[in-house]
Amino acid sequence: MLDADFFRRWIAAAAASVGREADHLTALDSAIGDADHGSNMQRGFKAVTAALERDDPGTPGQILMLVGRTLISTVGGASGPLYGTLLRRTGKALGDAAEVSEEQLAEALRAGVDAVMQLGGAAPGDKTMIDTLVPAVDALGGGFAAARAAADEGALATIPLQARKGRASYLGERSIGHQDPGATSSALLVAALEEASGSGDE
Repeated sequence: MLDADFFRRWIAAAAASVGREADHLTALDSAIGDADHGSNMQRGFKAVTAALERDDPGTPGQILMLVGRTLISTVGGASGPLYGTLLRRTGKALGDAAEVSEEQLAEALRAGVDAVMQLGGAAPGDKTMIDTLVPAVDALGGGFAAARAAADEGALATIPLQARKGRASYLGERSIGHQDPGATSSALLVAALEEASGSGDE
């Protein structure tokens, strides 16, 4: 079972990873976006870390809802609402339980991903974070390592795609050949799940 401490480890691992990879995310975004994805995400997760220390929510759902609200209010561009919606909706789906199973987390994340698709209008193949999140959630039943592998593959699979949503879609065919920054940061979030579980050390 996954308790509040697990979810704190997940978000802490994600924040550390975003911090390490911020320059890389911005470099990806400079090719097909506004060159601010890394700095925006880093700012958001710094605010998340501070909010969790300040408010000390006690359940998995409360943690994710706080994280989502914080990202919406601190991350610029489209990423704030999209990531915020993902985590708030996931937290809402988890409810008030003190512990949740991996199956319940997978179901809740699917609800979160569905909410992101509804908000942004993106589908798999549009060269967005959805190309990472959908296969990751589909693979989550096989464990966190399987989800991480699927997320990484999904992010790489955006390279040959032409963007159909977001800032990159304005470039048309010129978006082909570049890895999507949102898909890449989403893969970091999924990888942090495996790190939080300790399964990556086995």
